[in-house]
Amino acid sequence: MGGIKLDSFQRLEALVDSAGVGSIEEANALLRRFKGRSQMITAAVDEFMLDFMTLVFVVETGEEGFENPIRKLARGRLSNLNHLVNVAA
Repeated sequence: MGGIKLDSFQRLEALVDSAGVGSIEEANALLRRFKGRSQMITAAVDEFMLDFMTLVFVVETGEEGFENPIRKLARGRLSNLNHLVNVAA
């Protein structure tokens, strides 16, 4: 299971780096296994997805001035989620 978690988070990091429309569906699929483990983890998943969807929107609309700050925020949310999942394990 530890390998699956690591692979999921590595793939999510890659999705944050590439951030395209198809990435949202893939991120949801990767995160589905973590939802429902605890209220904190579910909230962290939702917070990450909100920031990630915002990042995808910004990338797709070409708002480059906002891209780096939102990407940094999404990475921070993902790091927080990764920490929560590892503590809960």
